[in-house]
Amino acid sequence: MRLFRRHRNRRTETPPRPVEEVDLDSLLALVADNLGYACAFDPGGAALTLTGPRRVVVRLTGLRAEALRRSREDWPVLVSEHLSHTLATADEPFDACDLEQVRPMLRTRIQLDDDLDPARVVGRHLTADLVEVLTVGDASAGRTVRPEEVGCWPITAGQALDLALDNTNREERLSVTEGDLGGVAVRRLTGPTEGAAAHLRRLGDYLPVPSDGVLVALPDPATLIVHPVEGIGVVRAIERLRLFAQREFDRRAGALSPQVYWWHGGRLSLIRADLVSQDGQTRLVVAPPPDFARVLADLAVRPDGATGG
Repeated sequence: MRLFRRHRNRRTETPPRPVEEVDLDSLLALVADNLGYACAFDPGGAALTLTGPRRVVVRLTGLRAEALRRSREDWPVLVSEHLSHTLATADEPFDACDLEQVRPMLRTRIQLDDDLDPARVVGRHLTADLVEVLTVGDASAGRTVRPEEVGCWPITAGQALDLALDNTNREERLSVTEGDLGGVAVRRLTGPTEGAAAHLRRLGDYLPVPSDGVLVALPDPATLIVHPVEGIGVVRAIERLRLFAQREFDRRAGALSPQVYWWHGGRLSLIRADLVSQDGQTRLVVAPPPDFARVLADLAVRPDGATGG
């Protein structure tokens, strides 16, 4: 009988938890206490309930996954921000950790890399200076999604961004108007939200896209200014678009980028064009990426009116 009891007790013992989980729970309890809350963990450790000024359930699956990707030195800030964020968003009409609830509300918006902390957003670079950021909520005023929230979902961050792009392209339509920038013909595509740049991937739905692509200016997250790359006149178009983008960037809040980009083959590339003052005059110094430089060389010898194959 003694042998049987020992065998039964061994089978019913709870396996020891990883030390990382224990340490993270201790930190969660400490931060909760500092915020004025008592906390109780669910048996499986997937959530904790805060009780105090209000009662809030905090999901922990994504937080635990994010903590394993970070150094321990980052844990205090990560935990503090996660609990503070959960409390701040407790009145939202959705649970951002529940993919089925938020799936139709996912969108993207474009922001400058310099304005972002990669530890606090989910996104991917369109270019070295522009990042496509995941948002959730009202289409016209959604908030960014934190990595710990996406960590609760059964899909990857990349799949979530693709889902958000599909939502934008399916449910929003850009208006298209023709314009002129100092003799350069352009088309202005404008949307109702900050996700207009998501429509780059469906640009052919709005206008003919030459095989050599288009120049793009992004004066704000809701607007695309495009010019087709069809002849050597594209050099002047770079200048006109760059000056326009810089003027928009300087004069108003909410501007996105003062630069000019090349959309080609499903990719966005920066065409570095610097405004240089010399002898009282301002001139544009263009340093195109190698692929675009080859297109310019081809355009320079191409018969007028011919387009690339």
